[in-house]
Amino acid sequence: MDPLSDVLSLLKPHAYVSSGFEAGGDWAVQFGDQSTLIKCYAVVAGGGWLAVEGVSAPVRLEAGECFVLPRGRPFRMGSALDLPATPSGQIFPPAQRGGVVRLNGGGGFALVGSRFGVRGHHADMLLGLLPPIVHITGQAGQAALRWSVEEMMKELRERQAGNALVLQHLAHMMLVQALRVHLEAGAGVGWLSALADRQLGAAIRAIHADPAHGWTLQLLAEQAGMSRTTFALRFRESVGEPPMQYVARWRMLLACDRLENSGDPVGTVALAVGYESESAFSTAFKRMMGCSPRHYGRTAPSAARAAE
Repeated sequence: MDPLSDVLSLLKPHAYVSSGFEAGGDWAVQFGDQSTLIKCYAVVAGGGWLAVEGVSAPVRLEAGECFVLPRGRPFRMGSALDLPATPSGQIFPPAQRGGVVRLNGGGGFALVGSRFGVRGHHADMLLGLLPPIVHITGQAGQAALRWSVEEMMKELRERQAGNALVLQHLAHMMLVQALRVHLEAGAGVGWLSALADRQLGAAIRAIHADPAHGWTLQLLAEQAGMSRTTFALRFRESVGEPPMQYVARWRMLLACDRLENSGDPVGTVALAVGYESESAFSTAFKRMMGCSPRHYGRTAPSAARAAE
């Protein structure tokens, strides 16, 4: 798989709720902490503002645009952001699947989309690779997303047999397409922009294609076609950590997934992610994950089930 598919596969996103929202007149809604939730929505009518905690500038949203909030931070939406905000819990029933929620009778602003739960035990590490806001504005991006959005609107209106399953598949398509468009745009900084970079992306793809390989800084720099010093500097500036730390962290995330789901012994997992001995792997795992692989393998599956 490609690196974006790798990350989403470890996150194991599932469409928790797909729904529509309409608002009329002057309005503002405050959403609290969305921990371990990814939100992906498309604006289908009107315009409004989006402000995400920790992001300095608010974003103006217009019809035809899409946005993804991958990190679960609190946020506010409204016709203006200085209005008194209604807590989202007073408007949105818990876990309502399908249908349209209306504020002030609707008729002005409208959006459709989904919020995704993630099942990955170390979702915070994976979500940290994604930017706090993905905002799709260009015509090419809008065109790529339009089919999924229109089909989702149709499913929400008609509520036919198999509705829940169709909405889940459409939501996944919408999420992946939005992240793909953002990736192709190559804007900003962060893991997605590094992946879009021709040179840095070549190194990241090489790591993901063969994580157990004996990667060194020199070998990764050669994959990128850069000097070691320049590669290390640019990688850290873009991704936020040194290349070899990224390699180690990705190996550990893969190891966590295998320990949770495969039933393989620790020694087999160690070899699969590039460690020559179980003891070396166990030492590195405990340093990065805070517990031994055996302890993790015993406790992570029950914790993951409890979170679902």
